[in-house]
Amino acid sequence: MRILQTGITLNDEAQATEGYTLFSPLWGRETYLIDMAGNVVHQWELPGAPAGYARLLPNGNLFYAAQSEGGPSFPGGAQGGLMREVDWDGNVINEIVDPMQHHDARRLENGNTLYAGWEDMPEERAVLVTGGIPDSFPEDGMYNDYVREVDSDGNTVWQWSAHSMDIEKYPINPMTGLRVFAWLNATFPMPNGDVMVSLRHINTIAIIDRESKVIKWEMTDFSWGGQHDCQMLDNGNIILFANGTKTYEGQQHSRIIEIDPESKEEVWVYKSNPVNHFYSHHISGQERLSTGNTLICEGLWGRLFEVTPAGEIVWEYISPYFGKTFTGDDTNWVFRAFRYAKDSVEIAGRLG
Repeated sequence: MRILQTGITLNDEAQATEGYTLFSPLWGRETYLIDMAGNVVHQWELPGAPAGYARLLPNGNLFYAAQSEGGPSFPGGAQGGLMREVDWDGNVINEIVDPMQHHDARRLENGNTLYAGWEDMPEERAVLVTGGIPDSFPEDGMYNDYVREVDSDGNTVWQWSAHSMDIEKYPINPMTGLRVFAWLNATFPMPNGDVMVSLRHINTIAIIDRESKVIKWEMTDFSWGGQHDCQMLDNGNIILFANGTKTYEGQQHSRIIEIDPESKEEVWVYKSNPVNHFYSHHISGQERLSTGNTLICEGLWGRLFEVTPAGEIVWEYISPYFGKTFTGDDTNWVFRAFRYAKDSVEIAGRLG
């Protein structure tokens, strides 16, 4: 019996940011667009279970990643492979296939696609890895992450591999297995062409210089507990979802953290009171909205909610869409969610 309350649980019309929210249940084949009352105003039936999230493009089309055949030999990990742009009715506009794609994929302004993928870790680099659970190194070797940009035909135009890092300087969380070195779960394209990445296993976010492919800025913080969804805000600060898992720091809890990249100081933090009432040990993300509020996706619970700068919850929705994970268990997990204004270029004129 499901006892979790689902659907809209709160809508403070005076303080919530009016618009439509897009999300994709991780173990289903649908992507939903809901209004502030939680009503589905549009949905897409898509092949393959979503492997991360869908996002509306400025032309009104939907870009998403779904699971393809093949790919990594281990289950889970937001395994994708099929990246598609479809129109409002689900007709395929463009398709790129890379069975090793995972977690993040984004359509860029120039029409190219930026995404994370896995590849075999070179043996001479794997031996340099430190940390992790002792004796957990797999017999068939480690995986390494790459970030790749491809054109509309799938041709690679730029790539960075995590094994190019000074591996010895980045020990893996001591409670994490050695299947993957860095575990890249976010790729954020910067306006100048550089790329920001989130590396979960080593509690690090970094900015990769486009030309040199060398890390030009980085920050590591064990207390983040395997962070997700690093982004640069319009004000130049960086925001991320600190999952708070495997940290040894009291009750495990999640936080949304905004950081001044120059000082590396926290300038805004959201956490719940009690702290463990907001916690997702994996997936999840956030979006800073036009009003200054923040839309949060607490992925483990399928919980989407909006908070003010003061931390007051003004809108909340729990996904009612359940599916079976790779372990066979029921879940309503959501990887990320996005809010679009009614008059935005993504929505305007499409809902009547």
